[in-house]
Amino acid sequence: MLVQIWEPLLADEPRWLFLDEPVSALDIGHQLVVMDIARDYARAGGGVVAVLHDLNLTAMHADRVTLLDRGRVAAAGTPGEVLTDAALSSAYGCRLRINTPPPRGGPWILPQAAAHRPEEAAE
Repeated sequence: MLVQIWEPLLADEPRWLFLDEPVSALDIGHQLVVMDIARDYARAGGGVVAVLHDLNLTAMHADRVTLLDRGRVAAAGTPGEVLTDAALSSAYGCRLRINTPPPRGGPWILPQAAAHRPEEAAE
C-alpha cells in the first residue's frame, strides 16, 4: 500500500482514502499505528473507507460499518448496531458472541464454538 495524500481537505472538500485490508500483513502494534493514522485523517476532515476482516479493529476504529453476507449488505450502521451476535453468527456461519471490554466499552468478538458448519451455529 502506498498513499501520498497529506492533506485531508482540498478546497474545503474531503479527500478520500480507500483502503483494502491495509493491516493484513502487519503485527498488532503496526496494525494499531495504521488504524490511528486513518482515524486521525478522518478526524481532520478527510474520508476513509476501509475493508477489514478483523472485526475487533473494525469495532475499535469505525464510525460506520457495513456487514456483507455472500456479497449482499446484511447490516449497516454504527459498530454497536451492526456487530451483534445474530448478525455476525448469520454472516460467518458460526456462533459468535459480542463482548464489551473495559475501558473503551466498544464491542469485541470471540468465537464461541469450534464448529464452522451453519447447522451447528445455532446451538
